Amino acid sequence: MSKELPIGFMDSGLGGLSVLREAIRIMPAEDFIYFGDSLHAPYGTKEQSVIRDLTFAVVENLMKQGIKGLAVACNTATSAAVRLLRGMYPDLPIVGIEPAVKPAVVSSHGGRILVMATPMTIAQEKYHLLLEQYRDQADIVSVPCGGLMEFVEQGRFDGEQLDTYFRENLLPYMTDDTETIVLGCTHYPFLRPHLMEFLGDRPIRLIDGSLGTSMELKRRLKVKGLLREENRTGIVTIQNSSGSQAMIDRSYELLAMPF
Repeated sequence: MSKELPIGFMDSGLGGLSVLREAIRIMPAEDFIYFGDSLHAPYGTKEQSVIRDLTFAVVENLMKQGIKGLAVACNTATSAAVRLLRGMYPDLPIVGIEPAVKPAVVSSHGGRILVMATPMTIAQEKYHLLLEQYRDQADIVSVPCGGLMEFVEQGRFDGEQLDTYFRENLLPYMTDDTETIVLGCTHYPFLRPHLMEFLGDRPIRLIDGSLGTSMELKRRLKVKGLLREENRTGIVTIQNSSGSQAMIDRSYELLAMPF
């Protein structure tokens, strides 16, 4: 496998771009191909078998183009398919993403931790096994957020409709001792600025798994001797199953958004 090959990223839509931003920052010499499956988004409301088949199809597409590593930058796809993908492509460095529950617990001061995630992520056995590891260490509450990722897909990052969504779907889970909100879908970090504005002066931290996933991807590529070390600026190629140029343009805009 050649160092000169790009690194593949896949997501059900635009959310995985939040992970790609971190990967570009820590691996600036690398080339990347990002495939957003917006035609079939959202994954989080589909049956597990459907999610698995969609994920396999996207990864096969990336493999045909030639990649040296893969980030499944979607919590739902990770839960449904990443273990099987590792069996299908044993020589390919593969990372998935999961809600950043561990760092939330490690840095906890005893307050409530809310995990915002898609209904399918919350329903997955992998997610429940993750929570079980920390049940005795913190008050962790899952917040199902059906429909929230669509705000990002549609380019709506603020506004009254988003405020209404947070009031109806997030506030009921919040208590006076809520100290951390885990953004458990890769789409949600793009809503961070407005969510912080919505929360106002509440002392609540917002965390996600983008950096941790990118660091693990870099580590696995390094172990395989696949990192590019020359002084260059990598090329980012974005593809989308929707066939929409507007979706491609929005993807590049998201990549350029401040962290």
